[in-house]
Amino acid sequence: MNSLLLAVLLLFSAVFLNSSFMSQSQVSNLNDPHIIVRKKVRKLELFEGDKLIKKYKMVLGFSPSGDKAVEGDGRTPEGDFYVFTKNGKSSYYLSLGLSYPNVQDAKRGLSERLITREEYDQIIDAVSRKQMPPQKTRLGGEIYIHGGGTDEDWTDGCVAVKNEDIKEIFDAAKVGMRVTILP
Repeated sequence: MNSLLLAVLLLFSAVFLNSSFMSQSQVSNLNDPHIIVRKKVRKLELFEGDKLIKKYKMVLGFSPSGDKAVEGDGRTPEGDFYVFTKNGKSSYYLSLGLSYPNVQDAKRGLSERLITREEYDQIIDAVSRKQMPPQKTRLGGEIYIHGGGTDEDWTDGCVAVKNEDIKEIFDAAKVGMRVTILP
């Protein structure tokens, strides 16, 4: 019985380690990486195509419930975004700039008269070209995935991970990479 139990444990360990953990060099060589952030469970998941590569603990803005609505609300936005920049000189070690506000945010902002038609057009144009959308509207901006720690929800709306984790994520990331933030 002991040898059977040991064999099962060894098999489980091999499968778990091979499917859940990749070395940093393997993570940095992904061809089609993308990220899914799951706010409710505080997990950032790194994918290669459809395959989950690694999960990371993360934290959110100081007011984590709900979708970002306006500048200063402390909420982390929800929706589909892309990485518009990789910042190797971030105040929070390393960071990936996310394309907030996106088209849906711009539509809401225009209908609620939070932004002007000109700001709306600038957001739509930037998103269509996968560039940085305007960052200083009443909708807010400057949303990043960055280091700095995971002790509690502390950011102004960004996603924060441990410094060693952002290093791995940063190395795997590509400008234009998809990032989905779920409730």
